[in-house]
Amino acid sequence: MSNLNPNIKLNKIENIDIEEIYSKLLKGDRFALGKAITLIESEKPDHKKLTKDLISKCLKKPKEALRVGITGAPGVGKSTLLEQLGLYAIGKGFKPAVLAIDPSSSLSGGSILGDKTRMSKLSMSDNAVIRPSPAGKNLGGVAKKTSESIIAVECAGFNPVFVETVGVGQSEITVHSMTDLFILLIQPGAGDDIQGIKRGIMEMADIIV
Repeated sequence: MSNLNPNIKLNKIENIDIEEIYSKLLKGDRFALGKAITLIESEKPDHKKLTKDLISKCLKKPKEALRVGITGAPGVGKSTLLEQLGLYAIGKGFKPAVLAIDPSSSLSGGSILGDKTRMSKLSMSDNAVIRPSPAGKNLGGVAKKTSESIIAVECAGFNPVFVETVGVGQSEITVHSMTDLFILLIQPGAGDDIQGIKRGIMEMADIIV
């Protein structure tokens, strides 16, 4: 640690006041939402207890948001579609949120978290929030704490809530159980007739694009 630039400010979660975070979430504070999700994703034992307390409070608020899961192979256009859906929602007076799950390297464990750069117009809106999260070692296309993050986002008043999955393939169905609407994107011309009748993710989808 002694070799680090002394001018670098480390973003630590200290002196956490759950009541304050919850109060700000109810007001739609995006900074508080970011802090809440960072807390939710933390693996520290003391943070897990605080997360449980925060989620318990958030669950007191009635669920009003539409949860939409979007999945498909890498490069099929999930982020592009998400930005257009988000901008459309804003135009209709809604405040959309995007939880974008990025793949993690099996070698380094790191993630690029670059989905936000593909949604540049949506990310600049004060009426939207985009939160990239690493998938880690979790299978199924979502992160370990995606369900809790959805609850926090809903508590902050964002609606609809989009969950963009990693994009691993036919077994990516975990997000189906977390959402109200499940959209599957398929690249045109990918696969033959036999591929089209295979079971798995296709029978879970409510909409196929």
